[in-house]
Amino acid sequence: MKRTAKAHWAGSIKEGKGELTTQSEVLKQTNYSFKTRFTGEEKGTNPEELLAAAHAGCFTMAVSYALTEKGLTPTSLDTEATVSMDNAGITGVHLSITGNVPGITAEEFETITKGAEQNCLISKVLNLPISSEAYLVS
Repeated sequence: MKRTAKAHWAGSIKEGKGELTTQSEVLKQTNYSFKTRFTGEEKGTNPEELLAAAHAGCFTMAVSYALTEKGLTPTSLDTEATVSMDNAGITGVHLSITGNVPGITAEEFETITKGAEQNCLISKVLNLPISSEAYLVS
């Protein structure tokens, strides 16, 4: 299996603009630029936001998989991924998940999420610190 995305850029780094298109076309000529990446002065996305979305999605699916393997069906799982940066680059990712999962304790839920934190496909390719916290609601 392979997945693709395309990037187009025109202009200098600060004044230029780009467009991102994914194979599925969920993103189709989506704006990205220096301003969307660093200043928030215009609408569009950026590589770090896309990394956060990919990691949140992958992690949440990994938690769902682990729960399903235990015979549990989540009512809902909601994850926020926060990508931290400094002048040298990306310094880490923090995943915060809230789950409504009948038939599980908070401790069991946290154990499952810690496994997913380290083992989802996006976590495995990132060479940086990853942390998580889990909240179980009923």
